[in-house]
Amino acid sequence: MNFETDIKPLFREIDRDEMKWAFDLWSYADVKANAEAIIEQIYARAMPCDEPWSEDKVEKLVAWFEAGMPP
Repeated sequence: MNFETDIKPLFREIDRDEMKWAFDLWSYADVKANAEAIIEQIYARAMPCDEPWSEDKVEKLVAWFEAGMPP
């Protein structure tokens, strides 16, 4: 599992645009630096702003995080 092929595609262009003020969801460095906060917001259903993620997407992001966030 890696960022480019598994994690980056989880974030849509609209998600990226909505969060650009804080960080870039298509940037490995930004997502890695903010991964805990991103996961918290996803669990709180505050992110993405239009609809909650499926359990599969959440599990994929958490698995990547727990695997040490490989690039």
